[in-house]
Parts: sequence; C-alpha cells; structure tokens
Amino acid sequence: MPEVELKREGATAYREAIPQTSENGDPVLLVHGFPQSSYMWAPVIAALAASGRRAIAPDLSGYGDSVPDPPGTWERHVSALETFRQALGLKRVVLGLHDWGGMIGLRWACDHPDAVSTLILSNTGFFADSEWHVMAQALRTPGQGEQLLDNLTKEAFATMVRDQGGRIPDDAMDEYWKAFTSPAGRQGMLELYRSGDFEKLKPYEGQLQAMGIPALILWGANDPVVPVAAAHRFNREISDSRVVILEDASHFLYDDEPARCAREIVAFLDQRQ
Repeated sequence: MPEVELKREGATAYREAIPQTSENGDPVLLVHGFPQSSYMWAPVIAALAASGRRAIAPDLSGYGDSVPDPPGTWERHVSALETFRQALGLKRVVLGLHDWGGMIGLRWACDHPDAVSTLILSNTGFFADSEWHVMAQALRTPGQGEQLLDNLTKEAFATMVRDQGGRIPDDAMDEYWKAFTSPAGRQGMLELYRSGDFEKLKPYEGQLQAMGIPALILWGANDPVVPVAAAHRFNREISDSRVVILEDASHFLYDDEPARCAREIVAFLDQRQ
C-alpha cells in the first residue's frame, strides 16, 4: 500500500497518499466529523492511492493536528474547506463525508457544484427538519456545554464513544482526543454545535438532486444518532445513488470496518469513473 503522509498547509494538517502510477480519476477529498480527525480516513486513503487515485483528508480546524483557527462555526469550516481546496490546487473532486463532515462538505458542495464529481456519504445529515441528539443539545446549551467538555477525561471520552457501538482502537482514540486537550479546541466544538441550526439548510433543499452527480451512501447500521432511515432519505433525494448498509458497523464505520469501507469506495469509483 502507498504510504499515507501527514502534511501541513498553513494551520491545516492533512493526510495524503499519492498514487505511484498515473492518476485514475478525480482526486478524492475526505472530510471527517466530530469527534474524529483525518486519522479515521487513513486506510481509505491508502486503498484509494493503491487504485491510482490521489486522496487527501484535512483535519478540521482544532481537530487532530490542525491549529484552532477561530471562530469554530459551521460557516467558518465551510469557507476553510474552499480555502484548503484552492491552496492545494484541487479542481474537481470526489467528496467523501462523514458526520459533521457531511454538514460542512455538502454546504460547500452546493455552493461549488462544478467542483464535485461524485459524493460518498456516511452517517451524516443534511435535512432542515432534523433534531439534535441529547449530547448535541447539551453542547448547544450555554453553561452545560462548557461543563461537559471541561470535566471530560480521556477515559470518559473513550467510554462515551464506545458506548455508541464504535470499535475504535486505542491508537485512534489517542488521535481523536487531541481536539479536547486545549481550551481553544473545546471552544471550537461549542461554536460548531451552537452554529448548527438546521433551519440554515432550508435554502439547500433540492440542491443535491439538482447537482446531478452520483453518490455512494455507505452507512453503519448500528447508529443511535443518525439511523439508517437517513441513508434511505439521501437515496430518495439523489436519484443516481447506491446504498450500502454495513450491518455490523456503528456510527464510526470507518474505524469499525476500515477494509470493507475502503473496498466499497474503490469499487464504486471504479464503476463510475
């Protein structure tokens, strides 16, 4: 497998693998969510590079090895994604998204439809009538969110994540915990959730279908936060889409079944590009 390297562009750290042969198709831009980092994408990046595709995954501001660049709002992350794309000279990309990465990346994609050739969506949402889960509601509540994050230990964080069914190994947990180790990182989390008003998605209704591009909807079935019903809703909204449900995976499907996820993505792109 090609080596996955950790690189930096300004304040943004990112992981990348470049194919050793001539490039096959558009580069793949992968965006993680909360509370993970680009580390979750490493097996997928390696598999994509082995198939001849350049793959890049940034750490969102304040996560992984990226420096916090306040404010940590939803809108700031969307604009930062475009800044990152421009800095790396990426033109048209395959866009892979998970969790908050979907909320960020799909807003960016709708604003830049000519820059996206294919979507890969996993355990995320983009629906104006959604409601936040219990932990998100706590993070959105002034005072309560600060208390939750300030009192969170690494051990409690690991328990919280694994209680959602994720089979996350210790090395990955070490990477994901980095975002919680600084006051600026924790503040960015609060700003992200507190800017996450679903009504902001109303102007984007119908735009995923209007983009007219194919999508792989790759979903972990055992997700109490974003259930399988959301995968099927995306499938209805994007006519040229394929749903693959991983029955034994949780919300954290890329940690639970990295090899299966990589195979599904490579196979889908081989068929479509």
